[in-house]
Amino acid sequence: MNVLILGSGGREHAFAWKIAQSPQLGRLFVAPGNAGTAQVAQNVELGDDFAQIAEFVLAQAIDLLLIGPEAPLVAGLVDYLAADPRLAHLGIVGPKQAGAKLEGSKDFAKHFMLKHGIPTAGHRSFDHRNLDEGLAYLAQHTLPIVLKADGLAAGKGVLIIDSVAEAQQQLTAMITGGMFGAASATVVVEEFLHGIELSVFVLTDGKSYRLLPAAKDYKRVGEGDTGPNTGGMGAVSPVPFADAAFLQKVEDRIVKPTIAGFAEAGMDYVGFVFIGLMNVGGEPYVIEYNVRMGDPETEVVLPRIASDWLDLMHLTAHGRLHEADLRIDPRTAATVMLVSGGYPGEFVKGKVMTGLSNLTGITTFHAGTRLQEGQVLTNGGRVLALTALADSLPEALAAAFLAADTVQYEGKYFRRDIGSDLASYPN
Repeated sequence: MNVLILGSGGREHAFAWKIAQSPQLGRLFVAPGNAGTAQVAQNVELGDDFAQIAEFVLAQAIDLLLIGPEAPLVAGLVDYLAADPRLAHLGIVGPKQAGAKLEGSKDFAKHFMLKHGIPTAGHRSFDHRNLDEGLAYLAQHTLPIVLKADGLAAGKGVLIIDSVAEAQQQLTAMITGGMFGAASATVVVEEFLHGIELSVFVLTDGKSYRLLPAAKDYKRVGEGDTGPNTGGMGAVSPVPFADAAFLQKVEDRIVKPTIAGFAEAGMDYVGFVFIGLMNVGGEPYVIEYNVRMGDPETEVVLPRIASDWLDLMHLTAHGRLHEADLRIDPRTAATVMLVSGGYPGEFVKGKVMTGLSNLTGITTFHAGTRLQEGQVLTNGGRVLALTALADSLPEALAAAFLAADTVQYEGKYFRRDIGSDLASYPN
């Protein structure tokens, strides 16, 4: 099979790395890719133009398209390609626009959960038309207050605020000042749930589904979960506080009604469902849906998949997921993300990286990198995900942190407390 992956981050490098191991693979392309994907695939420049993507699929006889990021899904890429009779052969992993709205609009997702009885935090939504009502609502709200931009904000559109006055100021700034651009024209005000967060990933062809390994990621830039949200500073899998009994609750109360909801709504949903959860005293509540795999969670989930990933993607794309043999490695994966100094604020690109050839026992997933004259340069806020697989969480973390100290570039930063909050759990 000839495969095209869309995206440029660590998630897409992980996809390419895993697909490259399949004996079923013919040629593998990543658009636009990075310095890591160039090691296992051919990087190509396609941009966001749907017609250009379609022509590339035809010219290169692509059999399978795997869409990594959310933006083209929300924009309707799958619908566009599915409507082209020349592409009837193409298997696509990624939902159509109707399904992608679950991530494209948090307000829509909340109504979907309420309709299908899926446990989630209480909420109200506000925009410029009822901003005054929103300010009054905040005045009576319990603290802390969660404000979420309704639209896509690259994983950074969530504020957790400890005072009413600041929440009112930020709500106004989000709606009228465009703090997150058009994404915050509508803001979801949400009840704060006290618990511990995790991510559950579901692969579905719209009828059948398979649960992938659960993971926990670390969003805040600073140690001790301080500072602003980022795209993710590290992750671990499995999650020691999500035992079989808890995950059964997740499957029964959340996964099954979600998949049934897709069918009821006629969404024709094919691809991944990323369910952001809060474990509140042993009970699962949905924080959000994403319609693609998470990053950096993919970098700890895929190393634990013992099955042929390309075969899984092919079966999913063609409505045959019920035939799939999904095998999971029982070992623990941990990843530490190296980022550029200043991230998630302003940062400088183009820093030369060294030490990569000195890494042993580590899978290196490139996120924001590029090649120039044989050197690997930084090319983003999040630069590398360094993943270790071991028999225990402490062993995996120790190996990942050693790797993080080995790689060098100007302005390098990483969190040294990834996974430390899990030390009290048996693993």
